[in-house]
Amino acid sequence: MSDCLAATLRAEGGRIRAALIARVRDFELAEEALQDAAASAIEHWGRSGLPDRPDAWLIRVAFRKAIDRLRRAGRDRDKAEAVALLARDEAEEPEMIPDERLRLIFTCCHPALEWKSQVALTLRTVCGLTTADIARAFLDQEATMGQRLSRAKARIAATGIGFRVPDAEEWDTRLGAVLSVLYLIFNAGYGEGTHQSRDLGGEAIFLGRLLDHLRPGDPEIQGALALTLLTHARRFARTGPDGATLPPSKQDRSLWDAPMIAEGMQCLNRSLNAPTPPGPYALKAAIAACHILPEQPDWGKILKLYDALLQREPTPVVQLNRAVALAETGEVSLALDALSVLQIPLADYQPFYAVLADLLLRFGQACEAVAAFDAAIDRTTRSEDEVFLRKRRDAAAQKCAETRKTP
Repeated sequence: MSDCLAATLRAEGGRIRAALIARVRDFELAEEALQDAAASAIEHWGRSGLPDRPDAWLIRVAFRKAIDRLRRAGRDRDKAEAVALLARDEAEEPEMIPDERLRLIFTCCHPALEWKSQVALTLRTVCGLTTADIARAFLDQEATMGQRLSRAKARIAATGIGFRVPDAEEWDTRLGAVLSVLYLIFNAGYGEGTHQSRDLGGEAIFLGRLLDHLRPGDPEIQGALALTLLTHARRFARTGPDGATLPPSKQDRSLWDAPMIAEGMQCLNRSLNAPTPPGPYALKAAIAACHILPEQPDWGKILKLYDALLQREPTPVVQLNRAVALAETGEVSLALDALSVLQIPLADYQPFYAVLADLLLRFGQACEAVAAFDAAIDRTTRSEDEVFLRKRRDAAAQKCAETRKTP
């Protein structure tokens, strides 16, 4: 039964937490009540068998556990809240409880919280990542991240942040953070590869569709949704038979999700046809679309898209990707010059060293490329990328040896 419980929490944990937080209006209470319900599930499911709706069972039992905790608190206010919650519990059918995850995301992304806290709290409550997982994503200590999450929850409680989707006048201050969070969730799934225990990419796409439904016609929401769809559609073709990462041009297109690509292109076209200039997500989606066209990518067009993106998102990572496009147009020397200013801000960023190694190899500096490949391998976290990089590194080492033998 523990396996069934783990599978339910993995697949439905975010929805269950959102439903509980929506009802009890307290992050800590909801977490504690869900832990209590999980402990009860191991006992009851083992004795009586798996319920027809394990998620609904957990929501109902966790809600009752929350009421019990309020009653035991002993304060008049808590007892009054317990009575009110109990009356609501009697009037609701658990099967009819709505999906509250989008409201939970907007609550986590309230401007009263720091951006890092917004992302961390959403990953913890909506996606169910552990504190250790989130700490690794931010290169923080687990204890430090635990304190950050606790402070964020306490701030929500202290400031009375509403558990709701914001009104129209508030969207501009909240949407950017929400889209950043959704895309980080997507990237967390992308980084886990195709053998991940849950489909975080699919989770992000589902939430993006909810957001698009809530605010139809918003070009940046549609751009973000297009980007995730066009990327996720290739998830089963990202690695070759040897386990190495494959670029889109070398992937087996029969493994691509054609309906998902079609949906992504529709979202992208709606975003690009909006009366306002395309935002960062729409531009990134347009770049992704250039990589999946039947013909070879138009690197000149991709370079122009990166130029536009750099105006809206002037980050070292965008500069790095622009350098790749520049090299693909034949300007390898200029691309190497562009990388020279990125070594400090991207000192721990694995793709920087992979790109540097590739450019050095193209420029005829095979021995220097070997060192760059080694630096990239030391910083990789995905086995598929390591296989790919080691193959490139070995080829560069062979060229280096041949160069040294030449008189």
